[in-house]
Amino acid sequence: MASLRDIQSRINSTKKTRKITSAMQMVSASKMAKAEQNTKAFEPYSKKIQEVVAHIASSATDATHPMLEKREVKKTGYMVITADKGLVGAYNSNILKSLYHKIQERHQSKEDYTIITIGRKGYEFCKKMDLPIAQSIIGIGDQPDFADIKQIASETVQLYADEEIDELYILYNHYVSAISQQVTTTKLLPITDIEEHSNNTSFHDEYEYEPNEQQILEVLLPQYAESLIYGAILDGKASEHAASMTAMKSATDNAGELIDKLTLTYNRVRQAAITQEITEISGGVAALE
Repeated sequence: MASLRDIQSRINSTKKTRKITSAMQMVSASKMAKAEQNTKAFEPYSKKIQEVVAHIASSATDATHPMLEKREVKKTGYMVITADKGLVGAYNSNILKSLYHKIQERHQSKEDYTIITIGRKGYEFCKKMDLPIAQSIIGIGDQPDFADIKQIASETVQLYADEEIDELYILYNHYVSAISQQVTTTKLLPITDIEEHSNNTSFHDEYEYEPNEQQILEVLLPQYAESLIYGAILDGKASEHAASMTAMKSATDNAGELIDKLTLTYNRVRQAAITQEITEISGGVAALE
């Protein structure tokens, strides 16, 4: 049985761990609240640019763009959004499992697909599994600006424009609530939901396009695709902080339970030692009589 000193040492170290995890929980909660605000603040812009693109695509009969047209799929691109660090529960593993399963189900050769990784965990996983990586970025801040991901978003869209890939999927954790995140796979390119959006949207505004719809579409569609990537990253960051908060809360609760068990064990060992001392004293007194 462990000595009183050993048990007390474990209690003290566990209390220190609980302080750390509790502090990390509060930090993650603060970051999550800010990330959730960023996601909500971005929604009006995303909806408006989608509305304009949908309006052009539905009303301009002569305006066309490769991003709106399906073509034979020879190579698929997967953009996977993960965290740069651990301590986020199953946040990273759920996304990476989904990615790996899709690759196993859909592709027979590494020539059939390529991956764009956002986050260290996704990059390390692809390297470890020897999966082809076309682009990668590591070290995005907790509250990313569009400028932080502009280059990789633009380069990813350009892969499709240059016909290096024929379709693009984005995998990330969708923020549902502070305790719920859902692995989501969205087909980003070609943009096939514009017509559906235009049918479900009542356009109250009339737009005049200068110089013409075709040239506006050529500029706007890449920006729209990039905005979808940025929106998914914001969503993923909110989910990451929520997962971190939940994981740290669980760790704090577990540390508290362990402290209670160790304290009970300490008291029992201490009581046994006191009883043993009393028994020895009583025995000694009896021997002197």
